[in-house]
Amino acid sequence: MLVASGLANASSDKSAIVVLGDSISAAYGIDLEEGWVALLAARIEQERMPYTVVNASISGETSAGGLRRLPALLEAHQPGVVIIELGGNDGLRGYPIGQLQTNLRDMISLSETSEAQVLLLPMEIPPNFGKFYTDAFRATFTQAAEHTGAALADFPLASVALEPELMQADGIHPTAAAQPRILDAVWSSLEGLL
Repeated sequence: MLVASGLANASSDKSAIVVLGDSISAAYGIDLEEGWVALLAARIEQERMPYTVVNASISGETSAGGLRRLPALLEAHQPGVVIIELGGNDGLRGYPIGQLQTNLRDMISLSETSEAQVLLLPMEIPPNFGKFYTDAFRATFTQAAEHTGAALADFPLASVALEPELMQADGIHPTAAAQPRILDAVWSSLEGLL
């Protein structure tokens, strides 16, 4: 787990932003310092905003894994904002859509109960499981955020996913060059919460 912005010496007058994600937020295949979460920490520090950034992302993480880990993260960091970037691995593995939606809603509920604002980052998946599953997967993020206080961002990889030079050879993970664009996409939704 990486604690950035003010780097490990976060003062108690700063509020934490916890990023709970998978490989997209864990900077898979690139240096951790090049990932969008590290760039977020640098931007917040540069703008002298009173937040620390805690990257609690793990490559391969599912919504169920994130839900299991979230209570301890909330207790340890008492965040003002929780960014949830999970679901991609659920979709790639064909997990039940209903379970993904329940897990996302439970993470939002836990975060809001601990008085954190929530930003939900929707994911997209290749159409391997057919149109019905892909459409249901896409709709899950909107449905999970409904009737909650969570803010729903746009798909953070929208500006890079279809540009081969910005994607790693696996076609799933963005390159280091793509990370500033991902940060800009997240920032457009996050800035209002800060």
